[in-house]
Amino acid sequence: MTQLIDSTTAAALLGVSRQTLYSYVSRGLLRAQVASDGRGKRYRRDEVERLLRHAVQTRKPRAAAGATLDFGLPVLASALTLIAEGQLWYRGQNAIQLAATASLEEVAALLWQCEASVFVGPMAVPAAANPVVPASLAPLERALAVFPALALQVSSLPVNADSAAQYARCVFLLRAMAAALLGCALSAGPIHQQCAQVWGLDADGAQLVRQALVLCADHELNASSFTARCVASTGAQMHAALLGGLAALSGPRHGMASERVEGWLDTLSSATTIAELRQALAEQKSVPGFGHRLYPFGDPRARCILAALPVEPMLMRLCEQVEKQFGEYPNLDFALVVLRRSLGLPRHSASILFALGRTVGWLAHALEQRAQHKLIRPRAHYVGEPIPVASEGRPAGRIVRMGRDAD
Repeated sequence: MTQLIDSTTAAALLGVSRQTLYSYVSRGLLRAQVASDGRGKRYRRDEVERLLRHAVQTRKPRAAAGATLDFGLPVLASALTLIAEGQLWYRGQNAIQLAATASLEEVAALLWQCEASVFVGPMAVPAAANPVVPASLAPLERALAVFPALALQVSSLPVNADSAAQYARCVFLLRAMAAALLGCALSAGPIHQQCAQVWGLDADGAQLVRQALVLCADHELNASSFTARCVASTGAQMHAALLGGLAALSGPRHGMASERVEGWLDTLSSATTIAELRQALAEQKSVPGFGHRLYPFGDPRARCILAALPVEPMLMRLCEQVEKQFGEYPNLDFALVVLRRSLGLPRHSASILFALGRTVGWLAHALEQRAQHKLIRPRAHYVGEPIPVASEGRPAGRIVRMGRDAD
């Protein structure tokens, strides 16, 4: 069970006054809950300690640098996505509001800063059949095998610097990714309609898929988007940046997190009682599909998706118990799995939706990074074995000076 502490203890841990503590709550940096006896407010000790660590890192540059690549401070300037005060914004527009009506293509036009008309018209290149791959491959593995072959067709498109040609290549790559993930032929139709056709969904189901795709489109500098930017910063082709993002997404701690949710939910029977749920949760250090460090009060993307679905009673009880025992709320991974179950989609469809929506964001990050004409090359803070030091205080041996573009 999470330890709750009173305001005096919380303020003492942070080294601030209670007035400052209350300002942290009003700014969304901490959350307070009414004490069980109704007297005063209580704070989660782990959240207070997390805020303290953040404060220490910002006061100590080296500590901050060490945390930068581990959910720390921002490392790159970007105008694409903002996560603030429990909300998600795409170029200044609320993503939840966009998801109500916008298509993935319209969100792509917003993030790429181009006209939606780039998606209108026939395929820019001949539609070829997908390469044959083993049927046993999971969708992301299949896409890693199929997408490169499809992406090579983009070489038939113009390679000049004209923006229209650049966006035409991005449109083709998005459609190629859809074909690779869904296992279908290249198509010029809206992405959510392609999903609906492959999965046999009606109009209502197609709209739920459309909404989910929009909510998956981008999420700041997560591992896959950062990888795509690193590849793009070298001047590599756009399809190479997408492959980098897809490879990073295939890891269990990122895009495949929904598979962990699926596996854990499989262990829970639909007839699970409250007592059995409590016991199952007591055995967990963390619950797959719940909690997000950027959304301490709940993932708005998950709320949006779940609000439109008939959630199974067992899953509703699970959400209630996780909140009581861990103080955590459903995240996007959980919501995508619930969507898959509600619509009766094939196994792994949650991962497909995540990857397909996020492809728009990878392309946006690659476009933005290429426009900056800068190579991403962070320095390492060396923590290995000591090295020999000469008497004048410099490392022993010859110093080699490297050119600007050297690695």
